[in-house]
Amino acid sequence: MTPSRPRGTSSPSALWALMTGNFVIGTGVMAVPGTLNDISHSLNVSIPQAGLLITAGALVMGLGAPLLATLVAGWDRRRLLTLTLLWYALFLGLSAFAPDYGWLMPLRVLAVIAPAVFTPQAAACIGLLVPETQRGRAIAFVFLGWSVASVLGMPLSAWIGGMFGWRWAFGLVAVLALLVAAWVWRAMPDQVRPAALSREAWGQTLGYAPLTLALGVTLLSAFGQFTLFSYFAPYLQQTHGADPVLLSLIFFWFGAFGLIGNIALTRWVDRLGTPRAVMIALSLMALSLALWPLGRAGLVPQALVMVPWALGCFSCNSGQQARLVQLSPVLAPASVALNTSAMYAGQGMGAALGGALIAQGHMLQLHWVGLVLMLAAMALSWRAARAQSRPA
Repeated sequence: MTPSRPRGTSSPSALWALMTGNFVIGTGVMAVPGTLNDISHSLNVSIPQAGLLITAGALVMGLGAPLLATLVAGWDRRRLLTLTLLWYALFLGLSAFAPDYGWLMPLRVLAVIAPAVFTPQAAACIGLLVPETQRGRAIAFVFLGWSVASVLGMPLSAWIGGMFGWRWAFGLVAVLALLVAAWVWRAMPDQVRPAALSREAWGQTLGYAPLTLALGVTLLSAFGQFTLFSYFAPYLQQTHGADPVLLSLIFFWFGAFGLIGNIALTRWVDRLGTPRAVMIALSLMALSLALWPLGRAGLVPQALVMVPWALGCFSCNSGQQARLVQLSPVLAPASVALNTSAMYAGQGMGAALGGALIAQGHMLQLHWVGLVLMLAAMALSWRAARAQSRPA
């Protein structure tokens, strides 16, 4: 099956709708880390047990992304992306009314099927919405929604969770998902159908060394980040006594620099080249993890130490998406789905490892584990760049 292109060469309004869709998706995903303290307290579970919501959700998203990419391959993307946001709204809304942890876990798992579909399928259809020369910038722009979620969504979730309870934070995201579903339906053109994912396409994707190495970079970088990132809220409460207002301000600070980093990548990715852009982002995150103990001296040092990490965090994800699409536009539906899978799998592994270390009393050592994994991601990215430079 060949890809079906809608009439017209570009659709800026559709890109804005997809970017906002990623904002809602990202806000819903990060609502749990942002409200982890309140979830733990209100449902009477430990921090590591509450962190399992992150692990379970990430594993579902990771496994679901490639499986669902095959299942929905022939769907018109306008209908698929709209229905995905409606699904998100439904199960986030139900999660807000979960009476206890036993109900919240399966409802959360069902809700995060939406991110497993929306983010990779939004990225995979970019090639049918914009000219080839604008593809890298367009993908980075659509992924900008995740950075905006870190600037506005995660701090707002943390503040609402601290002031009114985590249920209100989940409910707000559910309402936003309904509104953006209507926008995506209006803005997306009909007949956007990337090529179906055949067994041959999956085989070619997994058999092409630069692609598989690049996917490993995503897995390792997410693994390294989320060993600590998943537990920012309890970490900051333990080390700095952060209340809900202070916690939301710190998340806003982190997100603001995350947005700056992603905007910078959007401007420079086509000029730098995706391998170099990704390496810069990974290096920035490794720098923060290496300097992390300095943040215990006070809130100002903590905020400064977080800046390089924030600059590299979301820009790395955007650069990786663009890198995969540029490596093989034809295989983009498969590679982007696997990249999303690797990202969420890394998040789940990081949250699980971090929770296990916290249960053993090692919260203050999480950054060293993250640093080792980030250095491994940098080494693998360098190897992927060398493999990319060789003739196919």
